[in-house]
Parts: sequence; structure tokens; C-alpha cells
Amino acid sequence: MKIRNAATALAALAALFLVPAARAQGTAGARPASEAATPNKVGVINIQVAITSTAEGKQASAELQSQFAPRQAELEHLSKQIDDIRSRLRAGQTTLSDDEKSRLAREGDSLTKSLQRKQQDFQDDTNEAQREVVDRIGRKMLEVIDRYARENGYAVIVDTSAQNTPVIYASNQVDVTQEIIRLYDQANPVKSSQPATPRPATPRPASNKPPQQ
Repeated sequence: MKIRNAATALAALAALFLVPAARAQGTAGARPASEAATPNKVGVINIQVAITSTAEGKQASAELQSQFAPRQAELEHLSKQIDDIRSRLRAGQTTLSDDEKSRLAREGDSLTKSLQRKQQDFQDDTNEAQREVVDRIGRKMLEVIDRYARENGYAVIVDTSAQNTPVIYASNQVDVTQEIIRLYDQANPVKSSQPATPRPATPRPASNKPPQQ
């Protein structure tokens, strides 16, 4: 499971992934003005790629996949049950009794509504879990980017993964994504772990909302 559908969290972080010259200059206050170098470099970074490519991001992705695998399997099983009922109805158009057709139709409708509710809950829960991962890693990555920009004379570093990015073209020479991933992994090493045991999901209260069409 890739970390995806976290557009809200990424958008919130994207506004922070700009390192202005004034911020970079602030660290040079202890040096005489004549010696303080003026940041003049411009860089770009794909934050989405950076977050998911860190060792911590890959580990989180594997953990989420393990955590939600049982619910994914449940959805697939429900979907198969519905397909089986539809197949039986199609095949038995001329052989099934009206009562049996009605029973199968009711069962199919009930399973379909259950599947729709469970799919929506699954989507909401995975989105929230992914947003938490993006927020946790993204905020630590901000510190790495800020330090890197100050130490290397960058006036601004722009996130090119944002949908409304103003960047039309950027040379590979100004892309700092891989360097930030490397520095992040150095600053935030992950512990090797045993295969994760699926964590039972917190049951959701029954929803009275009609399933989305």
C-alpha cells in the first residue's frame, strides 16, 4: 500500500516547504555583515517522493499494509459474495423460482449496502492513517530541509509535488530530493523490526447514513 490519498496533509505541509532567504539569513547574525553570505541558490524537491522514499516512510507503508490487510480481505470477500449472487441470478433466469430470485435479490442488496458502508469506513480510516504518517515525517523533514538550505546557501526550495506548483521546468542539478532523503535517513534511523502483527482496527460505531450511490 503506497502512502496516497493524503492530499490534505500534503497541501497543508506544502505551504511550509519554502525556505525564504530571510529565514536563511537569520542564522548568519553572529557573523559580521560583511562576511555573511547572501543565500542565492534555488532548489526544488518532490516532498511526496521524499516522504515515501525515506526508510521511515517505507516502514510506515508496510505497517499500514499489514494493519489494514484483514479489512481489505473482508471487502474482497464481500465483493465476491455479491458477484456470486449476481451470477446465480443471471444463470437462473429461467430455472429459479420467483421466491428464490427475490430471496437472492434481497441478499444481494443487503450485502451491497454493507459493502458500501465498509468501503467508506475503510477509505476514511486509511486516509486518516496516511495523513498521520505524512504529518509525522513531513514535520521532521522540514527541519532537515531548513538546516540543509541554511548550510548550503539556498534562498528558496520549492515543493514540485504540489498541484498548484509554480514550477514549469527545473534542472536535475537543482533537485535536492535525493539529498534530503539521505540526510533524513541519517537523522532519523529506523529500527529493524519483526514482521508486524496486524493491529485490530478500532470498531466504528454503526452508521445510520444511507450508503453513497
